[in-house]
Amino acid sequence: QVQLVESGGGFVQAGGSLRLSCAASGRTSSSYAMGWFRQAAGKEREFVAGISRTGYTTRYADSVKGRFIISRDNAKNTVYLQMNSLEPDDTAAYYCAADPTPYGLRTTTQAYDYWGQGTQVIVSS
Repeated sequence: QVQLVESGGGFVQAGGSLRLSCAASGRTSSSYAMGWFRQAAGKEREFVAGISRTGYTTRYADSVKGRFIISRDNAKNTVYLQMNSLEPDDTAAYYCAADPTPYGLRTTTQAYDYWGQGTQVIVSS
């Protein structure tokens, strides 16, 4: 089992940047593929980005491709989401999640067994 804690959210103007961190404790994070999801008010939780156990493979939602970068440091048990060129539509609670299965990078919430508590990102226009 793994515990996940997100940090780095906040308030930023459109065009700005934020870096989210997800610290894992318990079983080492290198045992899991990791994902970032977000949920805006009144909307379903959606996939943002994912990274394989080794970090060699990444996957992004079309809405963030070219603006967000997911990375991981397994020595630190931490996953990051660098968010650039932020837009008001990026406003949401952001969650990191861990997938312990060996089925590759998956994009559905059902695929991920462990979740953090979330960190809020607000982008003003």
